Amino acid sequence: MEIPGTSDAALVARAADGSEQAFRQLYRRYARPVYWIAHGLLHSPADAEDVVQETFVVAWRRLPGFELAGESLLPWLATICRFQAANRRRALRRVEADQLDERSPSAADVEQQVIDAELAERILRAVEGLSPLDQRIFRLCVGEGYAYQAAAEHLGVAHGVVRNRLSRIRTRLRTVVREEAS
Repeated sequence: MEIPGTSDAALVARAADGSEQAFRQLYRRYARPVYWIAHGLLHSPADAEDVVQETFVVAWRRLPGFELAGESLLPWLATICRFQAANRRRALRRVEADQLDERSPSAADVEQQVIDAELAERILRAVEGLSPLDQRIFRLCVGEGYAYQAAAEHLGVAHGVVRNRLSRIRTRLRTVVREEAS
């Protein structure tokens, strides 16, 4: 409930002394113009609303010791609003830049992808040289994540067969990959 005829100077003095009612009256009086200033700077209703809130939080904190130079509090609020909007724009730009950094691969990432592709190709060539049973064991255990026992049951062989053959397959693949890399 606004008290008619109450000047900004009187409301600022009362709000500076801690009167929440006086500050609420100032908020109701200037929230809309501050919103439109913020919206004009940010072009986003959500960001403008956030900046309005931030503007009035800053104003509330700075009111003690503040002296109103003119008849209206709006120029001071507009200045705070412009600073808050600038802070918001910088924060949004940082977020956008971080998102772009995450999406664009660096030169090291591309190099690692090439190395990984070459390694995968060498491994596939080595796997093609294995017996059909060893290829199936490798595909089930390494490619599809089967446990030894599950792969053994799937293939109809003993658990030890899968474990021993997979150990030899891995040793052979490590040797082939090292030789080709040299």
